[in-house]
Amino acid sequence: MSASMANPEKSTADERRSSRWSDGVLECRNDGTSDISCRRFHLPLAPSLQYSDVMIGEGIQSTNQRKHSYVQDHLEVGFFTDPSVCIGCKACEVACKEWNNVPDDGFIWSGNSYDNTGHLGASTWRHVMFVEQDRRKGNQITGPMGLVSQKPEVGDQKSDLTGVAPAKVEDDPFRWIFLSDVCKHCEEAGCLEACPTGSIVRTEVGSVLVQNDVCNGCGYCVVSCPFGVIDRRPKPLHDAGGAFKCTFCYDRQKSGLVPACAKVCPTESIVFGRLDDLRARGAQRLQELQQIGYDDAQLYDPTETSVRGIHAFFLILGEPEAYGLPSKPQIPTIYLKSAWTAAFATAIASLIATVAAFAFLS
Repeated sequence: MSASMANPEKSTADERRSSRWSDGVLECRNDGTSDISCRRFHLPLAPSLQYSDVMIGEGIQSTNQRKHSYVQDHLEVGFFTDPSVCIGCKACEVACKEWNNVPDDGFIWSGNSYDNTGHLGASTWRHVMFVEQDRRKGNQITGPMGLVSQKPEVGDQKSDLTGVAPAKVEDDPFRWIFLSDVCKHCEEAGCLEACPTGSIVRTEVGSVLVQNDVCNGCGYCVVSCPFGVIDRRPKPLHDAGGAFKCTFCYDRQKSGLVPACAKVCPTESIVFGRLDDLRARGAQRLQELQQIGYDDAQLYDPTETSVRGIHAFFLILGEPEAYGLPSKPQIPTIYLKSAWTAAFATAIASLIATVAAFAFLS
């Protein structure tokens, strides 16, 4: 009989120790004789390393990792994207393409930082921006690698025997921001309102889904999107002519799985979960960043416009325009009232002019 069978309690303790403790440190002593005594001290591992299935954040309890029933429960979900922890790895782009069989968008070297994807489109449902700005990032200290003044200071008390102080390092702030952009899944979606075939629908979780088999390729949705997200796929690609964008991995969600992009994000820059929980998390994160010097941090979630908020919202540093986001996005249908009013007024004026012309000629 094995030792584990003979003493199950000891076996359990050993297994617990092997999962929570390191192999330990071997300490040996010599008491002056030929005998050497050794003992092994087991050291506890850091909490994040105690279990092999712990990944990031809350590990397998994170909303990015655990299974859910949002579709069955009809709960609104969303994405919260925080560029302050994004490392620009583009894992989200790759995972999106792999799961959804999205074709490549060209192998072109843009020369614009490391951003070769360029923008969202029919073949790019996730796009990691690389934004370079000559601005301070939080409490950034430039250090000795900053710009060096060309003119040395003369007569400075700290100068050497020549009376000329060394050149001073000027303030040269720089920040490199990575932001993973995606379809916003607007609360009031312009693409959905413009679709004449019913191809674009609202799902149980509040996302906006394009049904490719119903789409006729008219392109009304393309011009109606205030963010320029949705686009038609060109020839000779598969399903050319149809409109495509992020599906929010609706097929995965129906099976209780997390969208592919959030699942693979190594830093949880992309967080998936219930929309109300994410908005609370975003407000807390904004407060944390502002307390440590990120004065220009803000949440981008245009609830005050006709879009009425978005299901994929962002924490951004600086102005929205730097990320290709409109400061006040509007859906085109808000202009219908003024358009119909102008058309009606024109029709009445034309009728009056016609009657007046016939009266004058008679």
